[in-house]
Amino acid sequence: MDHPTLNIKRIVGRIFGLLLLSALALLIHGYHPYAEDAEIYLPGVLKILNPSLFPANAEFFGEHAGHTLYPHLIAFSVRATHLPLPWAALLWQLISIFLLLAASWRLASALFESESSADEIARWAAVALMTALLTLPIAGTALYILDQFVNPRNLAAFAALFAVAEVLHRKYWRATLWLAFAAAMHPFMASFAILFCVWIILLDQVRPHFLGFAAALPFGITFQPPPPAYHEVALRQRSHFVLRWEWYEWLGVIGPVLLFWWLGSWARRRGMKNLELISRAMVPFVLVASAAAIGLGIPARFEALARLQPLRCMALCYMVLVVAGGGLLGRYLLQRHWWRWLLLFVPLSLGMYFAQLQVFPASAHIEWPWAQPRNPWAQAFVWIRGNTPVDALFALNPAHMDLPGEDEIGFRALAERSMLADLVKDKGACSMFPPLSVRWAEQIADQKNFRQLGTEDFERLRQKYGVSWVVLEQPTPDKNISAVTAGLECPYQNSAVRVCKLN
Repeated sequence: MDHPTLNIKRIVGRIFGLLLLSALALLIHGYHPYAEDAEIYLPGVLKILNPSLFPANAEFFGEHAGHTLYPHLIAFSVRATHLPLPWAALLWQLISIFLLLAASWRLASALFESESSADEIARWAAVALMTALLTLPIAGTALYILDQFVNPRNLAAFAALFAVAEVLHRKYWRATLWLAFAAAMHPFMASFAILFCVWIILLDQVRPHFLGFAAALPFGITFQPPPPAYHEVALRQRSHFVLRWEWYEWLGVIGPVLLFWWLGSWARRRGMKNLELISRAMVPFVLVASAAAIGLGIPARFEALARLQPLRCMALCYMVLVVAGGGLLGRYLLQRHWWRWLLLFVPLSLGMYFAQLQVFPASAHIEWPWAQPRNPWAQAFVWIRGNTPVDALFALNPAHMDLPGEDEIGFRALAERSMLADLVKDKGACSMFPPLSVRWAEQIADQKNFRQLGTEDFERLRQKYGVSWVVLEQPTPDKNISAVTAGLECPYQNSAVRVCKLN
């Protein structure tokens, strides 16, 4: 029996190691608090903290906010700690990373469960590989294992991995609590974890091989016939329709299935029961989800059902595969040879680091709360936040998040002002909540060919929607910027944009 002091030292050492790897993960993968889906989730937090924000078009992020406790959790932490939101968001991102690595350790301890030094090395290798691959893209789903900013998916990710680990440890009440937390943060992603945990328990207890269909039944979305405008939204959501994927994106689905099939056989021969169980469970889980995704993507009448996105189960699949693969590498290849660890993890970490630099080329790799943004679009959004009325309504290029140099920075998230519908994240909201597509389609049509719009067009937007400010690219490739802004007051400009007030 281990001495209590020795156990405490092990726990402290483990926590210190996880904290160190969490810091390393942040350095490798970066931090971009206002990028990508932060545009969907952060405004919900801002609206709770300051209800006067976003008097127009709040429904484009409000539907997501209304289906999760995430914005209330973040807002509560801001009020409880008296930290500014940017600092609280960074803290939550670090907590998310730490807990995902802790969950990886917990899962690895179920897969490599002996007290031998070889299995201890396997656990650390599993955590190290997760550290290096946090921003690994997942097949064609437009997801990472963990995003570079705090959001409900990040919180649901570590909770889901903890739940799977506790099921393998046969601690079902703990698993239930983790799944409840995941469902409170992101009901949609949590549904995959719930189904997978139930499937593992069934396989473990009664081995009903015919129940693989459970993998195709994520819940949490109600259905009704979508409005006609939804078709345009669906055409733009390539990731929802697997038949539109590139051939190489399918390798991200087929590869893990083959690996888990091989792992199941390999683990059975070596008596590694939990590794065999989870591998045997994952193969039908992914195969049935793939069949469901293909089936939903073929008939036109299933267009609205494609938003179920069964292959988002690959997020859980990738996390489990990284833990299992890292553990096997540590146990059988890396062992105690430090040079092997360096030979694997240094190039891998550098590769992920430079990949992230390419994703956000115009922004700092880590956007610290105290630092001024380097990106000129972000600089303009910060100026707008501090120098325009809270009830201002902005019009800007609906595709601005996809423009070179913009780095997918969300206007609402950073500028904290209302804007007309866009072609990137508001489209994503409409894809999940079809009734929004009517308003979205109307506003997108009124902003068509935004670069060619002039003062008369802006006046039309002012009269119809109440637009009071516009953000124009500078210089515009199609028209002289001075001609576009003639008669407008433009109190701010930089190398990328000009911010103008409509008189």
